[in-house]
Amino acid sequence: MEAEVEALSRKLLEAAQRREPITLSPEWWQEQLLAWATDDPAFRVKLLRFVDVLPSLRSAAAVADHIRQYFREDAPAIVHLGAELSRPPFFRPVVSRLVRESVFAMAHRFIAGATPREAAPRLRDLAREGVGYTVDLLGEATLSEAEADAYAARYRELLQDLSQSPGPDGPLWRGVPAVNVSIKLSSLYSQFQPAAPERVSEAVRGRLVPLLTLARERGAFVNVDMEQYVYKDLVRRVFADAVRDPRLRDWPDAGIVVQAYLRGAEADIDALRVLAESRGAPITVRLVKGAYWEEERIVADQNEWPVPVYEEKEETDASFERCTDRLLAAWPHLRAAFGTHNPRSIAQAMVKSRAAGLEREVEFQTLFGMAETLRAAVAEEGFRTRVYVPIGAVIPGMAYLVRRLLENTSNQSWFAQTTLHGEGKAAPPPPPEPPPPPLAPRGAGFRNTPPAEFHKPAVREEMQRALARVRASFPLRQPLLLGGQRASGREENEVRYPADPSLLLGRVARASAEDADRAVASARGAFGEWGRRPVRERAEVLRRAASIVERRRFDLAALMVYESGKPWAEADGDVVEACDYLRYYAAEAERLQEPQGMGRVLGEDNLYVREPRGVAAVIAPWNFPLAIITGMTAAALATGNSAILKPAEQAPLIAGRLVEILREAGCPPEAVQYLPGRGEEAGRALVEHPGVDVIAFTGSKDVGLSIVQAAAPVRPGQRSVKRVIAEMGGKNAVIVDEDADLDQAVAGVVTSAFGYAGQKCSACSRLIVVGSAYEETAGRLAAAVESLIVGPPHEPSTFVPPLIEAEAQARVLRYVEEGRRTARLLVQGRRPAGEGYYVAPAVFVDVQPHDALARDEIFGPVLTVFRAPDMDAALALALDSEYALTGGLYSRNPRNIERVRREFRVGNLYVNRKTTGAIVGRQPFGGLGLSGVGDKAGGPDYLLQFLEPRVISENTTRRGFAPEEADKRRGAAL
Repeated sequence: MEAEVEALSRKLLEAAQRREPITLSPEWWQEQLLAWATDDPAFRVKLLRFVDVLPSLRSAAAVADHIRQYFREDAPAIVHLGAELSRPPFFRPVVSRLVRESVFAMAHRFIAGATPREAAPRLRDLAREGVGYTVDLLGEATLSEAEADAYAARYRELLQDLSQSPGPDGPLWRGVPAVNVSIKLSSLYSQFQPAAPERVSEAVRGRLVPLLTLARERGAFVNVDMEQYVYKDLVRRVFADAVRDPRLRDWPDAGIVVQAYLRGAEADIDALRVLAESRGAPITVRLVKGAYWEEERIVADQNEWPVPVYEEKEETDASFERCTDRLLAAWPHLRAAFGTHNPRSIAQAMVKSRAAGLEREVEFQTLFGMAETLRAAVAEEGFRTRVYVPIGAVIPGMAYLVRRLLENTSNQSWFAQTTLHGEGKAAPPPPPEPPPPPLAPRGAGFRNTPPAEFHKPAVREEMQRALARVRASFPLRQPLLLGGQRASGREENEVRYPADPSLLLGRVARASAEDADRAVASARGAFGEWGRRPVRERAEVLRRAASIVERRRFDLAALMVYESGKPWAEADGDVVEACDYLRYYAAEAERLQEPQGMGRVLGEDNLYVREPRGVAAVIAPWNFPLAIITGMTAAALATGNSAILKPAEQAPLIAGRLVEILREAGCPPEAVQYLPGRGEEAGRALVEHPGVDVIAFTGSKDVGLSIVQAAAPVRPGQRSVKRVIAEMGGKNAVIVDEDADLDQAVAGVVTSAFGYAGQKCSACSRLIVVGSAYEETAGRLAAAVESLIVGPPHEPSTFVPPLIEAEAQARVLRYVEEGRRTARLLVQGRRPAGEGYYVAPAVFVDVQPHDALARDEIFGPVLTVFRAPDMDAALALALDSEYALTGGLYSRNPRNIERVRREFRVGNLYVNRKTTGAIVGRQPFGGLGLSGVGDKAGGPDYLLQFLEPRVISENTTRRGFAPEEADKRRGAAL
């Protein structure tokens, strides 16, 4: 069989390489661009970025400006000439028109038309050639339920239009529907959240099942496309639920994609076979290599997850062949459709299908605008052929075009092998590789902890079990942890669930000023022994603590879900960040506390050492109740200080768990103590205590400034000037430029402004939209906010949880009511019924820059939107604040990006991404202005604030000789 496969693959390759001469035609220029991009990686990046931004450029001047910025350097001569011609104003309209026409022509090579009616002639041409089609609707990301409804309506119209004129002579093949449509399930629901498959399935099926029922009535076939890996199980779940619907259970004309570049592709086929057998009707499986290879590798790398795709093309090819065997063996339950342009992959499927007697039961699919001669050669072999035909406007279709260009400009692409280099592979692919080994540390012994993969069923189930375990443990009783004692017998504070205040979570002992005195005395007694321990021993204690936290991650996350009202991903992110702080600061302490020799001269020994300051008071917020308190405490302990933790009154339970874990890991009880209580009592006592050397605080500006003031006087018995580290919040602005990717910008702003109900100091609270982008941005933003799920955080679908307490709820509602009088409410979402501390997310426009909405840190789900005529005005608005914590920019204009990087002076500036979710060791966090006092948490300088440098100089000369000189002479004599 192998010899037959090799012979047929060579035959197909030769057919694919037969091309008509197209010199100097538009197609020739397109292929020349692709060739340049394939051979020049720098030009490839510029070309893809320019193609991506072009549809959003609304004037000839904008097009000309971007041409100059993208192609004035490192571009082929003719492209560089076009960039130069765009400089004179009188040439700009001409250059702009030519460029637009060229790129749109390239798009129309891969996209059949903007509408089904416009694409109909090309579909009829395919039918006349004996070629089937499957139509895919291109479009923007679905950010709202209004957009999901619009997508469903477009699919419905598509099925109706195509079924009225399926082709010149009806179906091409007996028993095979003429009308074939491909659907992306994420387009049918704006809250397509893998952590909530039940809710997503119900919502999607509300739009999907009527479409499938219509397809059945009209005799059409519907295929469900596969998307990114994190959606794989969710897509399969929704598909399975839909085809089990009583109206569709025996319907044979439904299909789904399997991506061979995924390591679990064979298991996916087995699962689909079980599904088909259980419903008693066949399922068609379109086997493809996969369209998101680069994105999957990027996402996995950013999250420290195992890479889900094969990283070598040969491995994907081998997987495709193994999947072919699985598919053909699953006949008649599974029907095979092979989507590939690789001659070898096609040939092996052909030979195996013939051997199984299934050559009339399978089909081969190619992409519209590609591989026509290869497709013709497949048809000549007697197999059905079908073309995947995208339909949609160029602007929303640009993402599809970029993916096609990514494929066509890869050195391993079908285009490169058959067109540019005239070569292809006919040899069999290698055997499967074993799974990749665990990820190795990234330098300095530190690697970020991966976030939970809630897209995997086993991970979701573990979180659900943890939520049940933790809930069953309520109400808890938490004493003070003073030295080695568990001190109770104090007045107690109650902790309640923000989504249901009737649920008592626990009672926590309330420390007094006298308790603070005892804690400081105990901490000072432990300081000497703990600080003298070798830094590597202290670091190992923190690493053990990180391992304990990681083992108990779901229970800790579940406790934060209830105590702080954090949705699943937010709670898990808190745990992840805590692990990162423990490990990162352990490594940083080892680096910083290694003694350094200074100034090498004979007869003198100079040593630079960094030593702990003494006792650190850690005063923590409630919104990151584990991560932030862990970071400040780990910094103190890693450097040899003893620490007293004063958690926020709203979130003391998780802080108690942290202290217990640190002690379990080997930290002396006197070196890490737990002192919950009121800020004005226990907190103030620590701040003013003469025995406290370092105060690490995170919270509001008013409290932070009062701590700075209270810590300044030197009190009786005080032996040092207190070091205050204070992170104090923000009023953060995000700028959306005229050329921004609005899919990305609106989604990022929604997450930054309303994730965790806006209860983050880094949250976006001011949105500034430049020029002509305003109307579309405001419209899509309003619809997206209206679609957000507001609810209890223990439900995995919740995006906006309740606020932390009744006082916070009342304060934010006052801002909303005041905003109704001073500005215009663009949109407000819906809050659930019940007694939870909910505030529906709100967006205001027509806000005056001096309004409280625009200036105060509201700390809730409230966003103000401003229109700026140009970037000058946008930057002026963004900088008009006493805060300077985070800021953001969405832009594809290189000049504006560089300008904003230079002029938008905030502690953390984010370009083309959300403003929340800083990562330890990658994005050290902290503000300027009145947003912070001190160095950045999670960065290389943070631990310096807990250390005092000392220099020890020794004169080693005795009677005219130095040990170094004697050693030197002795070595010379030898």
